[in-house]
Amino acid sequence: MAEIDSREFRNWGGHFATGVTVLTVRVGNTVRGMTANAFCSLSLHPPLVLVCIQHGASMHPMFEVTETFGVNILASDQKPLAEIFAQHGEHHEPMAGVPFRDGPLGAPILEGAMGWAQCRVEDRYAGGDHMIVVGRVEEMEIERPDAAPLLFYAGTYRSTGSVL
Repeated sequence: MAEIDSREFRNWGGHFATGVTVLTVRVGNTVRGMTANAFCSLSLHPPLVLVCIQHGASMHPMFEVTETFGVNILASDQKPLAEIFAQHGEHHEPMAGVPFRDGPLGAPILEGAMGWAQCRVEDRYAGGDHMIVVGRVEEMEIERPDAAPLLFYAGTYRSTGSVL
């Protein structure tokens, strides 16, 4: 069996359209966010979600110690936020100067997010070059139910407003 090239695998997986989220954490007085499309719902009973954090990501150390995190679902008009939080490294201002409020569990909620959830870490697992984090949703809200979602497909941000 031939070894699969990581670039080809990434290109292949990029043909699965995903929504775009910003994962947020608060560790002490530090608040941070990162763009992620490696997110999915995992269970209805109990309500669990799964996120994947690359080992080399600047937020990886925070996800190793945090007990809570936020998931902010982005709308199509929030592409600039996705780009800000996709940048590597730390920003000069908390949350890169993006307006936010503290969620019920302390993780930041981005102003204008289509929807958000506050999660308590249930488990962490090794997953190749990523850490898999399972979170129990304890609070959630859809703030912009009529907004079109921000999607990521084949390396490009996209949107759809039509229902098939």
